[in-house]
Amino acid sequence: MSYQHLISVAQLLSLQQSDPTRVVVLDSSHDLFDPQAGALAYAQNHLPGAHFVSMEKEMGGVKEGNNGRHPLPKRQDALAVFRRLGVNDDTQVVIYDNSQGTHASRVWWTLRWLGHESVAILDGGVQAWQAQGQPLTQVVPAAPHEGTLTDRPTTVSVVSFEEVLANVHSQDRLVVDARSEDRFRGENETLDPVGGHIPGAVSRFYRHNLNEDGTFKTPEALKQGFAAVIGARRAEDLIMQCGSGVSACHNLLALELAGLGTAPLYVGSWSEWCSREQAPVATGQA
Repeated sequence: MSYQHLISVAQLLSLQQSDPTRVVVLDSSHDLFDPQAGALAYAQNHLPGAHFVSMEKEMGGVKEGNNGRHPLPKRQDALAVFRRLGVNDDTQVVIYDNSQGTHASRVWWTLRWLGHESVAILDGGVQAWQAQGQPLTQVVPAAPHEGTLTDRPTTVSVVSFEEVLANVHSQDRLVVDARSEDRFRGENETLDPVGGHIPGAVSRFYRHNLNEDGTFKTPEALKQGFAAVIGARRAEDLIMQCGSGVSACHNLLALELAGLGTAPLYVGSWSEWCSREQAPVATGQA
């Protein structure tokens, strides 16, 4: 069986018992305010057999000052990372983090960008693992054999700054902002030098995708939640963004779980948008 969105603790355990050589578990824990925090958290405790993947060093490309905090890496660089982690074309990749999928969703999306579909997020993350009484360890597993992951046709799409800027005038697509409501309004901005949102955008805070225990809501609940924001629009008529193209992937995962399809990602998101002189800024409610 191939898991392409979520996998539960019980399903992961069963998969590891039945076909352990086909499973690669990745820890993508991260903290936007402390780039070293994810690696430190991994060193202190992680799922047995899990390998660490760095949001800063491995899941992002070269920062140029006006292309956002987490620009896309070059495809060959991303392929090299996953091959080093032992990923083959038939590997089931399972990703988790310590923030209910916030950062794991970007790794999930990146693998889909490379055309790999057998990738799922551990529902509830490390907290769900512990809640099921499963052990954590400080033992770093041996480096895996080099994987043979190939570059295949992508299953996701991206839009550029120029396309989003043109959309401000045309309003052909609805921009959905995954940041918290206060940051959307331009209040309490602590990550970027400018507060506010892209004119015409609507707010859909990614944490609304989750239950109180950090697991994802049911498909029907997610569908209703999105309908309240996007109406009857199709997924392809949306643009997903956030602060730097990370938590927007959480909304993209939720969109697929809801059975609504996939939408393009504005990777640069607000951190790129607010660095461009020609980009208009709106504040307050949409």
